[in-house]
Amino acid sequence: KFKGKTVAALLKAVGAPLSAIEKARSYVKYSDFEEGKQGQTEEVSLPEEYISLSDENIKKDWIWERAVKYLASRGITKGDIYKYKIGYCRSKKYRNMVIFPLFDEKGILNYFIARSFDDKSWVKYRNPQASKNIVPNEHLINWDVPVILVEGIFDAVAVKRNALPLLGKTIQKAVMRKLLNSNAGKIYLALDKDAQDEAYEYCEMFLNQGKEVYLVDIKRKDPSDLGFEAFTNLLHSTLPLDEGGLLAHKLGI
Repeated sequence: KFKGKTVAALLKAVGAPLSAIEKARSYVKYSDFEEGKQGQTEEVSLPEEYISLSDENIKKDWIWERAVKYLASRGITKGDIYKYKIGYCRSKKYRNMVIFPLFDEKGILNYFIARSFDDKSWVKYRNPQASKNIVPNEHLINWDVPVILVEGIFDAVAVKRNALPLLGKTIQKAVMRKLLNSNAGKIYLALDKDAQDEAYEYCEMFLNQGKEVYLVDIKRKDPSDLGFEAFTNLLHSTLPLDEGGLLAHKLGI
């Protein structure tokens, strides 16, 4: 009376240890997201006017002060600035915006996030004309331990530990492939309330793949609003889902 689509799901249903499930998963890749030729990597470059905030010789004018003040208001520390190579722009298309470069597993730039710190600007985000089918900041992810999925880059910075920003509410194929074919036995989803339907679908998919899934109830706040300590406490109090628990979440009981 069990249903599943994979060997890993079968092993989990009969109570096999996690080590056996992970071993089985190493033999059989999830077919919809198999490793293979993904086409030529799209080349992405930072804006020409990008200035690194970690540059000690930087000109600290009023624009620099506003950028730093804005980041501080979002909980970004000096250590975060160095870790994430955060910069800003004084002019042109990305004027008055902080820049978060994103890198692949080899540390090669594959995307960036530009966020305005000008309260009067009608454009809050301005991102490159490039595919989001990437694994953002994979060089910071350990695929052998639990992975936490969040929506935005500020959320990932706030969570600190093995947090992967989805750059939205959708898990891109590149990310899904890595998750399903990795040794990360536990996956935490911390998505906004308006993404709950998508979260339920992802939870069901991960359960079918033999993963241990946690749906973190962040209420109406983002992890970046909660902060590291509050979010970590919430994370530790979240129990793993099973099919019955997932159904209860869907029914709101």
